[in-house]
Amino acid sequence: MSEINQAAQSDVESQTDEPKRIPQPDKITNKDLMKSWFGWWWANEVNHTFDRMLAPAFCFGLIPALKKLYKDHDELAKAFQRHLLFFNTQATWGGGTLTGVTISLEEARAKAMANGEQPISEDMINNTKVGLMGPLAGIGDSIDSGTVQYIFIAIFLPFAQKGNFLGALLPFLCFAIATFTYGYYFTKLGYSLGRAAAKEIMTGGRMAGIIDGLGVLGLYMMGILAGQYINIKSYFKFTINDKTFDIQQILNTILPGILPLTAVLLLYLYFQKQGLKITRGLLYLTGALILLSIFYII
Repeated sequence: MSEINQAAQSDVESQTDEPKRIPQPDKITNKDLMKSWFGWWWANEVNHTFDRMLAPAFCFGLIPALKKLYKDHDELAKAFQRHLLFFNTQATWGGGTLTGVTISLEEARAKAMANGEQPISEDMINNTKVGLMGPLAGIGDSIDSGTVQYIFIAIFLPFAQKGNFLGALLPFLCFAIATFTYGYYFTKLGYSLGRAAAKEIMTGGRMAGIIDGLGVLGLYMMGILAGQYINIKSYFKFTINDKTFDIQQILNTILPGILPLTAVLLLYLYFQKQGLKITRGLLYLTGALILLSIFYII
């Protein structure tokens, strides 16, 4: 009887010494990428915390993909924990790209663990996120917040001026649709290219062309706004030999819109020299306009 107990005990010990088998991950599909992107896009500012910033939203977005990659409960819990660390980036260019890149790295780690190979380390996944979230955020903020949204505002501003509620609704709606669309593209790009996706976005010829084109279009729309909605006229007149000269009429025959353009260029040069001190620049511009209006120059 004792020999049987010893044999059973040794059998149990041999089983516990065996390495834990990790199930093979399921294949990540475009539907999974869409779920992860939509989860991040929808929640990226909902659960914004001081210590983790946007990490809860990022982890929430990754849940559909992580559940397909890690069938083992312990490994899934570890994945959740490492994506709850500090994370902060721009929603589309940063968040979309890093969603795809992270899923790609997590899939490589899950496959390696299931095949008994050396997996990608957790530090590598986290360091990739931390290293890329800043540069990608800078690109996204300048393009989305500094260019794209103002293009839609300029397009629908005439609606608002006429009292049509679509002037307030359509810029928001079009901006949301546009950012969601190319944010999903960045998610797929990040997944297919892995860490190389950030290099493609920041230095790739195709993306560089898109960024330059958006910049030119943004400047074009700002020029339209300056010419159409900035109204500066000169009321200065003088008489020579009983002939009255109207400065505004003279300017209209030479170069219409020169006064609004001059005001915009002076403000632009001020920002170039002194930095983006918006409040101070507007105060200087307002003071100059008041002073000129006192003498009926404008």
